Amino acid sequence: MSIYWSDLVGRLTPYVPGEQPKLAKLVKLNTNENPYGPSPKALAAIAAEAGDTLRLYPDPNSDLFKQAIARHFKVEANTVFVGNGSDEVLAHTFMGLLKHDRPLLFPDITYSFYPVYCGLYDIAFETVALDADFAIQVDDYLARDCGAVILANPNAPTSRLLPLAEIERLVAGKPDAVVVIDEAYIDFGGESAVQLTRRYPNLLVIHTLSKSRSLAGLRAGFAIGHPVLIEALERVKNSFNSYPLDRLAIVGAAAAMDDVEWFEHTRQHVIANREALVGRMQALGFEVLPSAANFIFACHPQHDGLALAQALRARGIIVRHFKLPRIDQHLRISVGTEEECQLLTTALAEILGH
Repeated sequence: MSIYWSDLVGRLTPYVPGEQPKLAKLVKLNTNENPYGPSPKALAAIAAEAGDTLRLYPDPNSDLFKQAIARHFKVEANTVFVGNGSDEVLAHTFMGLLKHDRPLLFPDITYSFYPVYCGLYDIAFETVALDADFAIQVDDYLARDCGAVILANPNAPTSRLLPLAEIERLVAGKPDAVVVIDEAYIDFGGESAVQLTRRYPNLLVIHTLSKSRSLAGLRAGFAIGHPVLIEALERVKNSFNSYPLDRLAIVGAAAAMDDVEWFEHTRQHVIANREALVGRMQALGFEVLPSAANFIFACHPQHDGLALAQALRARGIIVRHFKLPRIDQHLRISVGTEEECQLLTTALAEILGH
């Protein structure tokens, strides 16, 4: 530990992102990126903005992007907050809305950035165990005292969806606690909770453009909730960085939100590929959890998870393996193109001796 560090730095356990290898000819199925490209309209908007105006600061409020989000979800612009990827939106949410005297609750198996934010912002938290089938049970949250709740839905890395009716039951049952639903993957098989924000002032819903809109490299995310919640996020943001989205991101993200046709085209491709992949994995003997995301979570009862991941890597295919209790035999596999999914299952058949 350096003598120059603040005391906090030594206590942090940073988030470890999925590997971004710099090797050629890899089948990269480890970070849940969309295998299909961004909206051509988004790319055109970015290209048009890449000029002399880059010498000027961007709009600190990113109004063009906010208005596109409001149009898409049929909400008012003052219920929208935007940031540099959903991770920044989450960071401001943890600081502005989830730090209370009573603990924050989230699942024991979920997005591993949540405990990292708690460490960074000194937030007391408790984890709630998923059931034996890796599902979230709302009653387990309703039975516990807390200051706030955050759930990824569909959950990551397990891919399972919590039905909208269950989310509403949780939000209604915790009127004095903020409930955050992190919907990074909702567009691949679930119903968004955004509609519930009109009725429940304690609900915040967070989205990213990294997955269903193929803009992981652009870094744009947003939250929708009651104006009181949004004001808290704006106060934190303007105490941290007044210009979180650059000019290219604002116009590209706005165009992507408006291009519903491209959004529907690509997400339906991913959903179809996922269903086909699940069938082929099950035919190879894998147990696959029900997925509403652009990835699957699978294990093979006769083969070690880490060994499978290493054998795939030796064949130029990268998937995600977590060395964590309860899930160390599972692989999280991003849904790729038809060709990538076929290469994956062909390699697995070879490894398994089929």
